[in-house]
Amino acid sequence: MRHLVDTLEKNRTLSREEFSTLLTTDDKETEEHLFSRARDTATKNFGRDIYLRGLIEFSNYCKQNCLYCGLRRDNRDLERYRLSKEEILECCKEGHRLGFRTFVLQSGEDDYYTKEKMAEIIRAIRAEYSDCAITVSVGEKDEDTYRTYYEAGANRFLLRHETVSPEHYRKLHPLGMEIETRKECLYRLKNIGFQTGSGIMVGSPFQTIDNIIDDLYFLAELQPEMIGIGPYLPSKDTPFRDHDAGSVDLTLRLIAVFRLMHPDALIPATTALATIHPTGREKGILAGANVVMPNLSPLRVREKYQLYDNKACTKDEAAHCRGCLQRRLEAIGYTISEQRGDHVSRAGH
Repeated sequence: MRHLVDTLEKNRTLSREEFSTLLTTDDKETEEHLFSRARDTATKNFGRDIYLRGLIEFSNYCKQNCLYCGLRRDNRDLERYRLSKEEILECCKEGHRLGFRTFVLQSGEDDYYTKEKMAEIIRAIRAEYSDCAITVSVGEKDEDTYRTYYEAGANRFLLRHETVSPEHYRKLHPLGMEIETRKECLYRLKNIGFQTGSGIMVGSPFQTIDNIIDDLYFLAELQPEMIGIGPYLPSKDTPFRDHDAGSVDLTLRLIAVFRLMHPDALIPATTALATIHPTGREKGILAGANVVMPNLSPLRVREKYQLYDNKACTKDEAAHCRGCLQRRLEAIGYTISEQRGDHVSRAGH
């Protein structure tokens, strides 16, 4: 079945039946060929460079009540926190010293940070670190709010759609949340000019291979600059607490498939992969990923950003985590780049 991998590499798509075969086969030779072609594609476009993204989780308050997320509004057992502008800038200062040239401002959907407050934070980072990219990941907003972030100096926005199937989406989210709203936000972000990231959880409750194939086609249509794929991990503080975690093997196959479909995309080896497997990040890189996202949040709040249980690296200082990552990546033949790693420059836009 190696021909399926070769066809995907050539055409950047397959039929539904071919995708299903590739994602479910137990043929290890085909799987290794898939990883090899994805790895070669990433190397061709990005060399052996792996880009750092400094994650700053600045608030764990969330007005939404997604059934799979530990930050959900109805979780009364979570100690909530918010970082001030000064604390966020201190995280950026430490990150810049360590060679980070992208900061990712991530939170739950917290209306305390108004459009004006977020713009003030973004402007302050932009003024201090003009050589850095600023990524924002704060959920669904109206066009004016997104545009305000962009004009304040944000370059990138992450908004995973999680599943494009309306039926599956409704099983994961409370009434009032719709996939059409999420899709509108993604196209809005693209139209404004953001480098836009989306993606899925692999193995989320009720997910089928057909759902995943729908996601493959949706992202082929959206053409995001960044694609985030991680295994679903349960949180004890959600209705899905007893659901099995997602498959490492399927996650890695999807990283490779997305790499062949989107050769220029920025694809992280996620913290969720590192949480579910001791060498998860390395496995992700060897399947075609080219980004890692160490945490720059203050240690005192790390364990409070509980999207899922037993999150990796919550006790490591940023400097330790960066050094550890560098050693682990060098052991598999890769190097950490201190460049911003912009998709646009590689796509020639």
